[in-house]
Amino acid sequence: MKKKLLSAVLAAAMVASTMFASVPVQAEGEVEEITWMFWDDLQATEDLVSLGYADVIDRFNTEYEGQYHVTPITTNLEEYDGKLNALIAAGQTPDVYICNPGPNMDVYVEAGAAMDLTDIMNNEEADWYATFTDGIFDSLTYDGKIMGVPTCFAAACVYYNTKMFDEVGVEVPTTYDELLDVCQKLQDAGYTPISCSAGTAWCLSMIAGYLCDRQGADLDAIAAHEANWTDDVFVQAATKLQELSQYFQPTAAGDSNDQATAAFYNQEAAMLVQGSWAIGQMNGANEEIEDICGVFQFPAIEGANDPNRMIVKTDNLLVSSTTEHKDAAIALLKMFTDETAQKYMAEVGGKFPIIKDVDIDYEVAPKQLSYVQDIMSQATGNFGFYNESLDSVEAGDCFDNAMVDVFLGNKTPEEACQAVQDFYEANVWK
Repeated sequence: MKKKLLSAVLAAAMVASTMFASVPVQAEGEVEEITWMFWDDLQATEDLVSLGYADVIDRFNTEYEGQYHVTPITTNLEEYDGKLNALIAAGQTPDVYICNPGPNMDVYVEAGAAMDLTDIMNNEEADWYATFTDGIFDSLTYDGKIMGVPTCFAAACVYYNTKMFDEVGVEVPTTYDELLDVCQKLQDAGYTPISCSAGTAWCLSMIAGYLCDRQGADLDAIAAHEANWTDDVFVQAATKLQELSQYFQPTAAGDSNDQATAAFYNQEAAMLVQGSWAIGQMNGANEEIEDICGVFQFPAIEGANDPNRMIVKTDNLLVSSTTEHKDAAIALLKMFTDETAQKYMAEVGGKFPIIKDVDIDYEVAPKQLSYVQDIMSQATGNFGFYNESLDSVEAGDCFDNAMVDVFLGNKTPEEACQAVQDFYEANVWK
């Protein structure tokens, strides 16, 4: 599969760059320069989370002036993976880089492009590992080795415009059928019910993932081939996605994630299914949205699965296995996870901290964060994006693309599920 091919290509590039790299000569008193790669433009962004990351970079360069200095390498989210892969293949792996969990991270771990951080995390003198929330490293551990460090985590919910809901006289839906009814009433009143990006496939896929989970899908059974993608739970979920998508904005097919999110915070749509990572983006772009933005968990499908399961994900940092500045890179990771950074992430950015004993003042934090926290307090379990939970990057892409095809009308729900089934039979279950 492409994942294995990419891993092999990156691994070969790593070997070549190691073989031909010159031995660094560090002059006494010389500042160690490192790079950090990120998926947003820190100079142009209004996203409060990204601005928090920018603050860490500035703080690091100030605190370690004369010893270490970090230069960001930035790009947009859609181009990030491709540009990172190109740098690794060219032997120019950033010293520290951000990465999604699951098969996206697998590629870099399997290629040998990520440093094993286990000994550093478990150093008894530093006791760094003990400061983190229990279980936060579960998706970052490979064969018992810690390969990444999280900077924050977020949960996906439904954000809604309370003013529009009040004007139309609708209540927060708790079931899928109620959601359809609310959407119809909003549409009849002249509002766009839901803003969604199908141009950025994972946004549409996030809704599809919730529908699959609420319908009763079991990805562990899929992985073990004890279930099939053509089973009724998946077909029913895809059918519901098709049904719900009639309430998306007319430009959803081509809209990017940023455009779909902007449609919500600019009050052009009544609802948005997004992660709490979007709180900083919404509030940073439009201060007025905070006071009229409510949050509810994705509704239940009556008679089906537990509705209190949440999509949760972390942002993570990896260190290049070939970095010549290990101490500087680790110092940067520690600054991303210190109390100052974590308080900012919650109280300004609207994401949850990944270390214990952070005193979050919910009076100054974004109002949406406390709503998400209330939902999370009732959660009975969590799962990841489907494109970060399946066998490989390619398997996730196949699912995402199948759901886009359902939305566009290129495939029926049955045909889309068969396409994913065919991929698994050819590439996964062999």
